[in-house]
Amino acid sequence: QVQLMESGGGSVQAGGSLRLSCAASGYLYYMGWVRQPPGKERAWVAYTGSAGSPLYADSVKGRFTVSRDNAKSTLALQMNSLKPEDTAMYYCAVFSSPSAVECWYKSPDCAFWGQGTQVTVSS
Repeated sequence: QVQLMESGGGSVQAGGSLRLSCAASGYLYYMGWVRQPPGKERAWVAYTGSAGSPLYADSVKGRFTVSRDNAKSTLALQMNSLKPEDTAMYYCAVFSSPSAVECWYKSPDCAFWGQGTQVTVSS
């Protein structure tokens, strides 16, 4: 069992920035961010293995950046040029297997998730 703790959410005006942080109690190869807007399904935002380049959802490419510290088991999400449609609950997640890439953001059976942190972007 891996415990995850997110921090850094809040409210910001469109065009602003926020930085989310996630601390994991253990190590799993993949770490990522998932978000769930009000009334909508969860969607993956970005994820990264312990090596290699992160992958980003098209909706956040060029605006969001993940950074990982393997030694500390932490993952950050720098969010710039925020838009109202970025409003969501953001969850940090970790998973160990490439086979979970298709389900890690959909089901807690595929990954460990944190409790989430709210991001609200006003127009």
